[in-house]
Amino acid sequence: MEGSFEITLQIVITVLAGISAQVVAEYFQVPSIVFLLIFGILLGSDSLNILHPQDLGIGLEVLVALSVAIILFEGGLNLELRELGKVSGSLRNLVTIGTLITLVGGGMAAHWLAEFPWSIAFLYSSLVVVTGPTVISPLLKQVKVDSQVATLLEGEGVLIDPVGAILAVVVLNTILNTNAAPLDIMSGLVLRLGIGAVVGGLGGWLLGLFLKKANSLSEELKNLVVLAAVWGLFVLSQSLGSESGLMATVVTGIVVKASAIPEERLLKRFKGQLTILCVSVLFILLAADLSIDSVFALGWGSVLSVFVLMLVVRPISVAVCTWNSTMNWRQKLFLAWIAPKGIVSASVASLFAILLTEKGINGGDAIKALVFLTILMTVFLQGLTARWVADWLKISSSDAKGAVIIGCNPLGRFMGRLFQQLGESVVMIDTDPEACKKAEAENLPVFQSSALDPEVLAEAGIESMGTFLALTSNGEVNLVLAQRAVEEFQPPKVLAAFPQNDSAETSSKKVNQALIPQLQIKTWNSYIDDEQIKLGWTILKEPEFSFKVAHLQALIRAGEMLPLLVKRNASLQVAVAAEEWQVEDEIYYLIHDPRPKLLKRLSGGNQSSRLLLEKLPEVEEIPLAAPIQASPKVIEETI
Repeated sequence: MEGSFEITLQIVITVLAGISAQVVAEYFQVPSIVFLLIFGILLGSDSLNILHPQDLGIGLEVLVALSVAIILFEGGLNLELRELGKVSGSLRNLVTIGTLITLVGGGMAAHWLAEFPWSIAFLYSSLVVVTGPTVISPLLKQVKVDSQVATLLEGEGVLIDPVGAILAVVVLNTILNTNAAPLDIMSGLVLRLGIGAVVGGLGGWLLGLFLKKANSLSEELKNLVVLAAVWGLFVLSQSLGSESGLMATVVTGIVVKASAIPEERLLKRFKGQLTILCVSVLFILLAADLSIDSVFALGWGSVLSVFVLMLVVRPISVAVCTWNSTMNWRQKLFLAWIAPKGIVSASVASLFAILLTEKGINGGDAIKALVFLTILMTVFLQGLTARWVADWLKISSSDAKGAVIIGCNPLGRFMGRLFQQLGESVVMIDTDPEACKKAEAENLPVFQSSALDPEVLAEAGIESMGTFLALTSNGEVNLVLAQRAVEEFQPPKVLAAFPQNDSAETSSKKVNQALIPQLQIKTWNSYIDDEQIKLGWTILKEPEFSFKVAHLQALIRAGEMLPLLVKRNASLQVAVAAEEWQVEDEIYYLIHDPRPKLLKRLSGGNQSSRLLLEKLPEVEEIPLAAPIQASPKVIEETI
């Protein structure tokens, strides 16, 4: 009983430490693996001596195997097939040619710099050809980069994990069986990949078919059916060929994704939560099992070999594999810098250290130490600098321009034309055929469809747009559309016109309220239809900044003014209800002009499709003698 309690205590401490690391990483907005490694090392025998993973015995290997199966399935499930098509050539090259370049380059560096024997050097390089979704996915959640780069990194991380693991097993078998012929080595690699692909493909198809037909099952039970199926396919493939189970789980996830099951969103959420738990537990346990003394014993030659892997081998691999791609040098440079190693490298290295020791071959502990040194250096150096590098190279998704606007009503069309006039692309989406025709007549790109359809959003180019704006006449619908866009695509800026109440605030943490609180869309639609508006532009400068802001806010509260866009630091963005304006902000706005149409035409009103943008005296000329009050009477006197 006492022994079982000790193991229970170890597991509980591991889970607590792992989730705590995730929380701390979320708070500081850095990749979670950084704090997972720190917490694991601190709790290990070389520091606080609280966690003892070796007490789990063979159970640790079982835990690693089943957890990695879940992680890779979730990675395959999250691969966006539409986006993969855009980078399929580069991705194929990274998984094949890139793997070979890393194997050869890493082996040479480990032999000449770290002074490993050739066999052990190539075993090390086979372990570090992988990147892994356990590191890449959390990194890309914290560091938003453009969709092409993100898709290529995620695709490489998911697909190269099983390839790297199987390659490592083949290299290990070659070391243990020195008489193996080159043909046997290659056939072993292809056979394992083939077994995994067949088992995963067939199993994923049957699983997708079952999920579509099993309407009587609850969503919770379906999620557990998927979990059982993934583990079942993993074990089946492993029994047919060692390490082929990793490929089986990836292919299963890809096939289930392609099956377009109705509960895909809920399944992703469930598997995502499981993956976070698995990653947290595994990294804590494996880091706690690491001997810090063995890492320091490697010497500076090993540090140099890791630098060569990061700064020479990876850039060469990316340059060769993306030679004919459409990516620019900024995107390629970011790809060359980001290649952190993950849980597959750590877990397989730990297993190989045990196997080599059992076979009486020296170098097992050194390989494990060097792999963990590689993980530490790549995670800390690349993970912590990823946001800075993305900003420096100007490839972060926050730099993306353009907008997808839902709602072809007069206000939505006006916003679209304003985006176009200011030099940014825009796409309109609406289900109303008459509204879509009006948008087309104003030379706006239009999709007549529901914005709930992810295929339509993808075709509209939401992945490359900087803003998603839900601007239909129904505030609750806008909020639902915006939340769905966040779940499916996570655009840099997501805004919706919705009523301000407690439930909306609670449910819209990642959705900003567009334009102003309690926006009367129907009122402004009628103003635009009746041409009772003027389009203004102003810059908020000192020394009258405070007075001008107060004046503008008074006009907004009186319902006479509607801010549309804010240009800040050369970046154009939709006005946000809760945002505070800053000095040097450029505000583009509508102001209610109740004069009759005929009078405005006689006074020179422009009826062309191009919007008349002007500095309006009722906003620009602000009396500074007295504070501006919010009452309509004072506002009326001011304008």
